[in-house]
Amino acid sequence: MSRLSRPSRTRVLAHPRVRAAVVAALLGPLAACSSSGPSNTSVTKAKPSPDDRPVTVTVTPAGAKAPAGEPVRVSATSGRLTSVTVTDAKGHRLAGEVAADGRSWVSGRKAVPGTAYTVAAATRSAGGTAGSTRAGFTTAPADKVNKVDWRPGAGATVGIAQPISLVFDHPVKNRAEVEKQLRITTSNDTEGSWGWMRDWSGRDRVDWRPRTYWKPGTEITLKAELNGTDSGADGGWFVRDYTTAFTIGAGQVVEVDLDRHRLSLVRDGKTVRRIPVSGGTPGGDKRSWRGTAVLMAKEGTINMNSETVGLRDAYNKMVDHSMRLTWSGMYAHAAPWNAKYFGRSNQSSGCIGMSDADAAWFYAQVRPGDPFEITGKDTKGVVEPGNGFGAWNLSWAEWQQRSALRR
Repeated sequence: MSRLSRPSRTRVLAHPRVRAAVVAALLGPLAACSSSGPSNTSVTKAKPSPDDRPVTVTVTPAGAKAPAGEPVRVSATSGRLTSVTVTDAKGHRLAGEVAADGRSWVSGRKAVPGTAYTVAAATRSAGGTAGSTRAGFTTAPADKVNKVDWRPGAGATVGIAQPISLVFDHPVKNRAEVEKQLRITTSNDTEGSWGWMRDWSGRDRVDWRPRTYWKPGTEITLKAELNGTDSGADGGWFVRDYTTAFTIGAGQVVEVDLDRHRLSLVRDGKTVRRIPVSGGTPGGDKRSWRGTAVLMAKEGTINMNSETVGLRDAYNKMVDHSMRLTWSGMYAHAAPWNAKYFGRSNQSSGCIGMSDADAAWFYAQVRPGDPFEITGKDTKGVVEPGNGFGAWNLSWAEWQQRSALRR
């Protein structure tokens, strides 16, 4: 067998002079690259592009006691806004939108009195550089606060004539501005309008009623976004929002014929029952009102004192099944002391009286918001809009003219 032989390694030993030349040749270029000697190439520092100038952000209102009642406005120069967030100390946000050109942002709601706001704005320069800005301001506190009492209450089921009614603690001079903040939505796009009046209590009031009676089953929501709205002189600021939602019940109408001395409950166009009654005594202050009065409340057993409605020594007694129709004191109720007049003549002190049995049945059938359509020759006039819910005694055109936004 032949023996495998390992390849031999040959080392070439260069002469010392040759090695020095090679090393010099290799080091020569390196020395040239790292030379610190003068160079013919000049180095110039780059200037910032004009497109990358910082974005300037301006916020109004500004300061420690900024005026309330205005939207928050944010604007940008030398660039654009990409987002804006405005929050109060409790973390509540003022929503708004950046304009299409990115130059401005406006809140949808107004800054409210006595509130500290923080504004955070994200920006982008014309050259594309992102940035951010923070700012803050505090609005001056309200020197006077206006409040609202409203009907109907949330979750109620009411009759087809029920208006939405807001009564204010203090005068409202800026009626158009207030009315703009009142938003009604219905499940069937019901047509309606706001109308301003003086409540029986003497306070300012605004009601919303449909053009015609509500359709049974309609669902209604009121959003009164009043927070940050100024009532005007002597009225003060609103410092909260209000909301209520309610539903319309059965299509009931109560027809009261004072000349025939009877009351009829009509449901969905059909007469359910006729009840003999006695209305207000003719010829003086004890007469009943006529027109459409809306059942305001079912008050049950109450004390009725004639002196509270301007009639001296006429009555002072406990009355069962009391159903309030006006602020001025007209009710439908049980009046057993007048039994001999039911169905025959009007001998009450202005109310619509009936027997205990009829009153008990009737009381169980009706609900607040049901209209009482009252007719009769000898009455003391038509129910006024502010005396209870008398808005239905105005034509639709007359009612619309009471809106502050139509003047």
